[in-house]
Amino acid sequence: MGCCPELDVLIERAYEVMNKSYEKSAKLTTKQRKNLKKSAFCGPGKSFPVNDCAHYTAALRLLNRSKFSDSTKAKIRACVMRKGKAMGCGGAKKEKSAFTDQEIQTLIDSEIFASTLALIEEAEKNPGMDLTYNEQD
Repeated sequence: MGCCPELDVLIERAYEVMNKSYEKSAKLTTKQRKNLKKSAFCGPGKSFPVNDCAHYTAALRLLNRSKFSDSTKAKIRACVMRKGKAMGCGGAKKEKSAFTDQEIQTLIDSEIFASTLALIEEAEKNPGMDLTYNEQD
């Protein structure tokens, strides 16, 4: 997101607590996909790119929809999990949170979280929307 890394961490953790997926971007252009190394993929035929945590999450979510055999799915899942763990993606390994569940819930219940979430949702609907942070005195 940009302006406040601490807020980014809190928002990401809040989504985890709410059991919702928070993905900054899980879309690759054709050019970006072609530029990925073969090792960035976990499935046959350069399927299931796992080049970042958003794609790690997407791969796990979409794997069961694939028409691959159960044994191939198991190999893909193992690869995805291995890459996710190496990148430190949420769910790939348990990490101690810097925040307590109570602190996270307080954030989720806050007005700033609600307004930030509304802004994010509006920005997703309006690509190119100006999200410049202007600190007011």
